[in-house]
Amino acid sequence: MRTCRSLVSGSAVLLGVVWSCLAFSQEHFNPAGAGPSEHTRALQAALRDSLPFEDERDFEESRRGLIAEPASRRIFGAAGNVVWDMSRYDFLLAGEEFDSIHPSLQRQALLNMNFGLYEVVPDFIYQVRGFDLANMTLIRGDTGWILFDVLLTAETAAAALALAGETLGELPVRAVVYSHSHIDHFGGVLGVITEDQVNAGEVRVIAPLGFMQEAVSENVYAGTAMSRRAVMQYGRAIPSSPFGQVDSAIGKGLSAGTTGLIAPTVVIRQDFEEHVIDGVRIVFQNTPGTEAPAEMNAWFPDRRVFWAAENISATVHNVYTLRGALVRDALQWARQINEALYRFGREAEVMISSHNWPRWGNERIQQVMRAQRDAYANLNNQVLHLANQGVTVNEIHNRYRVPESLRRQWSVRQYHGSEFHNSRAVLNRYLGYWDANPATLAPLSPADSAPLYVEMMGGAEPILERARALHDDGQYRLAMEILNKLVYAEPGNREAKNLLAAVFEQLGYQYESASMRNVFLAAAQELRNGMPRIPAPRGTSPSLARAMTTSQWWDSVAIRVDSERADGMGFTMNFLTPDTGQQFVVELSGGTLTNIEGFQAETPDVTVSIDRERLNEVIMGNTTLEELLQAVQGSIQGDATVLTQLASVLVNFAPGFEILPGTAN
Repeated sequence: MRTCRSLVSGSAVLLGVVWSCLAFSQEHFNPAGAGPSEHTRALQAALRDSLPFEDERDFEESRRGLIAEPASRRIFGAAGNVVWDMSRYDFLLAGEEFDSIHPSLQRQALLNMNFGLYEVVPDFIYQVRGFDLANMTLIRGDTGWILFDVLLTAETAAAALALAGETLGELPVRAVVYSHSHIDHFGGVLGVITEDQVNAGEVRVIAPLGFMQEAVSENVYAGTAMSRRAVMQYGRAIPSSPFGQVDSAIGKGLSAGTTGLIAPTVVIRQDFEEHVIDGVRIVFQNTPGTEAPAEMNAWFPDRRVFWAAENISATVHNVYTLRGALVRDALQWARQINEALYRFGREAEVMISSHNWPRWGNERIQQVMRAQRDAYANLNNQVLHLANQGVTVNEIHNRYRVPESLRRQWSVRQYHGSEFHNSRAVLNRYLGYWDANPATLAPLSPADSAPLYVEMMGGAEPILERARALHDDGQYRLAMEILNKLVYAEPGNREAKNLLAAVFEQLGYQYESASMRNVFLAAAQELRNGMPRIPAPRGTSPSLARAMTTSQWWDSVAIRVDSERADGMGFTMNFLTPDTGQQFVVELSGGTLTNIEGFQAETPDVTVSIDRERLNEVIMGNTTLEELLQAVQGSIQGDATVLTQLASVLVNFAPGFEILPGTAN
């Protein structure tokens, strides 16, 4: 696998690409350590007695309309590699209650075993579920398909469309709708349409206002760090078993194929905007600042069908996602659901979304919409209620509690988000990360403070003895507090790491949130076995490279600048892309690289002119700017050493960095 090149190349390594690189290889890792402790078993038993398992409407809805299943439970890539494997979750179908899984999460994991083509509205709306983290929704137009969300990878998207064609008859794709800017909803686009079809006007690509900006900024600017953290959130490196990864709340997991992007040809700009697409009347509702910064719902007035995108799913979602992203606005989320409820929900007879399963019947739809609205509004309001009484960001997750009336409704259980990290996110959104205690304003790094704690506690042996007692007594969070200090102080202490792994494991078994379960179990694996084998990142795919703006690419290059090495350097570059008629000024000053479009410096140090079509090769990591210019693929005037200066201060990122101390291989 190719690593990134040195000079201004490979700078746009996308999250989806690194997800794809990980595939399903898990042989490097040992199975889970211990089974559930007596304390964990007792907790799970109590939950089975207290949760509303008598409400089985979700099972009826999730099974409704199945019309075809594929012959194989695996999807393969062109090279014969497995890109998706539902059979790895077949242990969930045995009917056993596992004490190593929170009973509510096991229920959700079983519901997410949907795998096939489902009829939602006869002869009009179909969904392929279980082929990836998201669903592909197919709307039958006058002459072809309108596809809502096209999965994460081309391989799974192509397989989903093929299943529909085999079952319902082959139809051309007339439009693709991206509901929002997360890659599991657009990354598979090249599996269902081509860029040539879009350029020829045969297929429209429709997305909400701000889609391109958010798709690039989330996946590129912090993409390497986000990729590493996503390995933990989605449990990519732990086996699927009762003791490992069982679900991802909104679907089973992430496919391991190839990702792409075709830029939208139609942008929904108004709050509410009606379009007729291949004879189908659709009203789009822009919902910025909800589950994604750029997202939209849709209403089919002639069929009373409401498409909820990812704003409403069968779980409370992440206000802060553990892989890392901008904190979302819980109050705005609640308001947009309320707007949809009063505009569309009071008439809707079917509600579909990009994850999980549909709901039928107006009473049921309104119940789910109100519960979701109330869950996000309560989260926002009660966190601020407590914050205004002095509860801090380091306390809020232990004080905020979801009202019992909401806890009794399956649709707002904490499978994807959790009250723990969501409550901290709300407080952080309004008041920031600081709790107003000067001791936490500029704290020592854990590796610097931990040795003092360990010394004052009498060294490793007393800590281990006390931690073992806490573990055996089921006081896992207290054991975690002291063991974490010891592992930071003594990263090579194998006994401490193994004991902390055992603590993480029990906590993982107990959490209802799939995200939290995966993080704790992944951390246990890393403490025992070292970091997972993470391949070097690949360059950006051709379609993603073409979709990025030139300014966004320069922004991604700027993130790679090592300011300490660049401080004292300085240049001004005029940068032109003649085939697009664009011009930029790129400056290095104050150890910082900046760019601005639409201007030219009067006395630049250097002027570089290169067609954007050629620049795409640099963005993909196939070559460097210097190499292209040397091959006369562009022109350079002035001080050519400017490019050498820039190359000397760029850092190539790789996602294989250590998160937990002492886990680097």
